[in-house]
Amino acid sequence: MNRFIFADASKCIGCRTCEVACVVSHHEAQDCSAITPQSFQPRIHVIKGVDVSTATMCRQCEDAPCARVCPNGAITRNGDFVHVHQERCIGCKTCVVACPYGAMEVVVRPVVRSSGAALNVIAQKAEANKCDLCHHRAEGPACIDACPTNAIVCVDRDRLEQLSRDKRRRAALDSAPTLAL
Repeated sequence: MNRFIFADASKCIGCRTCEVACVVSHHEAQDCSAITPQSFQPRIHVIKGVDVSTATMCRQCEDAPCARVCPNGAITRNGDFVHVHQERCIGCKTCVVACPYGAMEVVVRPVVRSSGAALNVIAQKAEANKCDLCHHRAEGPACIDACPTNAIVCVDRDRLEQLSRDKRRRAALDSAPTLAL
């Protein structure tokens, strides 16, 4: 089983700190003053409801539907995460349709293209955007470190089994009949 990020809705306060940490972590220049509203494109998204908020992101599926439908092979497994090769992505959005978690999105980024006679033109390129577990960071996903309520955790097989045991234990204790003395 792959590692993936899990957000506990009971702890999430909807502050979007995880989104900011994601953008800063993936910003190429690492100069936060260069981040604009147009370049603010997190790979994790906080969804807010009336009484609850939680972060949603890629589940790094074992048999990733997004990778299976990509016509250019731009989405592949790279060790323990699903990786988008931007140079191959054509922005067709088939991965968005295939993702059962709604974690894939296609964003538009500015790119510099040469137009022949030594002229560079700034153009727009559509490309897939999703969580990559901050594979470029030795410390792991930036959203985990940034979350002020520890609502975001990285889950692997052992952690998932522990969470499942804890949930069954709580359910059993909550439904146990009270004995009258």
